[in-house]
Amino acid sequence: MGNRLKLLLDTCSFIWLTCESEKLSENAREAIDTCRDILLSDVSVWEICTKWQTKKLGLPAPPRTWIEEQAAVWQLTRLPIRSGDCYRSTELPEVHRDPFDRLLVSQAIEGGLTLVTPDEWIHRYPVNVLW
Repeated sequence: MGNRLKLLLDTCSFIWLTCESEKLSENAREAIDTCRDILLSDVSVWEICTKWQTKKLGLPAPPRTWIEEQAAVWQLTRLPIRSGDCYRSTELPEVHRDPFDRLLVSQAIEGGLTLVTPDEWIHRYPVNVLW
């Protein structure tokens, strides 16, 4: 199952994987454990940095250090934000307005990726999700 699948972690899935793995669904955990291609988007990096700076998210180290260490430990492939992702985000249905979620959905659609997320709002978009 997991070897041909390309997984894109949403921000909370990345945080839970690294800090609170018991919050991941059994399905998500199994897919992550067996998948060889797991991506961390710069969208999530941006979201984590924003929430850390505004004190909405506590981390054991500054984002620059913590994110890079965790990405290396979990052997995550980094996914940059591309202009096509931004364009796609304006073409999605108006499910909700969270710019981070809309960009992650856009990246998943543009890249043919499966988005790992518990977020019910994201499940309403025309995107492959796994939870």
